[in-house]
Amino acid sequence: MGQPDTIERILDAAGVLFAERGYAETSLRTITSTANVNLAAVNYHFGSKKALIQAVFARFLNPFCEQLDRALSERIEQKAGQTLTVDELIETLFSTLLASTQSLGESPNQFMRLLGLAYTQSQEHLRHFIIAEYGDYYSRFTGLLREAMPEVQPEVFYWRLYFMLGASVFTLSSFDSISSILKADFDKDSTVDDAVGLLVPAITGMLNSEDAK
Repeated sequence: MGQPDTIERILDAAGVLFAERGYAETSLRTITSTANVNLAAVNYHFGSKKALIQAVFARFLNPFCEQLDRALSERIEQKAGQTLTVDELIETLFSTLLASTQSLGESPNQFMRLLGLAYTQSQEHLRHFIIAEYGDYYSRFTGLLREAMPEVQPEVFYWRLYFMLGASVFTLSSFDSISSILKADFDKDSTVDDAVGLLVPAITGMLNSEDAK
């Protein structure tokens, strides 16, 4: 087994297990057993459990942030100096989310579960890592969003960002359960794309609300 294959096995197993069980509840031995590698391999390639958690995020966030940055630049060029609207920014964000996860051969469900756990469990190191490594991307997107919402007070804008995050994380991380309920109650099948198609206008509607006080 080559090093790249070993690393991918570890990351695959860690991503699934962290999402299913949580960070603190998942031991390195459980990960190595699932990945069919020895514990020394994790220590050699990652050094620690914290570094492994960060690597799981980096595998998703690197392509996502790079693709989002390119998509935003293309949008700005197309607008020829005009401010991007909230609708355009949110549509770009979610279309990039779907495209980047598809390119990894994954759905956004698992990453959203991991992201939700980063805020609900004691993972301060992970939040610091995300800010340090991807803060510039975040600042660019939120800066553009702020330009599109100049009438909204800073504190209200802050809360609306977290309302957006909460709605996105809950909807996508719980998609399997929500779609099962939909099937049982309405006998209707749904895809992640369907859910995102409904989520985007709901979020833009909330962000564009005139109640900015």
